Amino acid sequence: MISVLLVDDQTLVRMGMRLVLEAAGDLTVVGEAGDGRAALSQVAALDPDVVLMDVRMPGMSGLELQEHLAARNIRIPAVIITGHGDVPMAVRAMKAGAVDFIEKPFNDEALLDAIRRALAFEERERSAQSENHEIQQRLSHLTPREREVMDMVTEGRSNKEIANTLGVSAKTIEAHRARVMEKMQANSLAHLVRMVMVAETQPPANPAP
Repeated sequence: MISVLLVDDQTLVRMGMRLVLEAAGDLTVVGEAGDGRAALSQVAALDPDVVLMDVRMPGMSGLELQEHLAARNIRIPAVIITGHGDVPMAVRAMKAGAVDFIEKPFNDEALLDAIRRALAFEERERSAQSENHEIQQRLSHLTPREREVMDMVTEGRSNKEIANTLGVSAKTIEAHRARVMEKMQANSLAHLVRMVMVAETQPPANPAP
């Protein structure tokens, strides 16, 4: 079951959302809060899979709650509920880490879709971060020359062209290229190119001496 924390200052709104979510079959509401400050302690205690929060509430707003979660490095996918005039606040909340928002008035399907989009987005983010970390670890084991050769190989340059550019023999480039493929655990040139493209989304790793 997917656990959801509801954060809205209107009791009737929370009741309505609870009915919709629990009728879906795979969602359960594990907690409710009437403002961001009350929600902050519940997030730590309940560890919900997703937080559904109104952006504008008395006391601590949904935006402030998201900023507090981000400051504490608490990464739980959050869906912001916003009125039309509060869209800029929702955008700020997304910049602080929220993954989606829906505008009032919304129907049941829009609510459920937003939650599932948030969960799917978070899963993709975790997968990408894990893959990036692994690739960066492999890159860190390349020597500066191996990194140089890899960059030229993934640009589509032949061993002979690389050898001429670096002033070494083609056989030397073949040896460097083989070590690059081994250290990067690449089973093909296409695989190596894809890993380099993924790595470009992260700060470059420090090459091995």
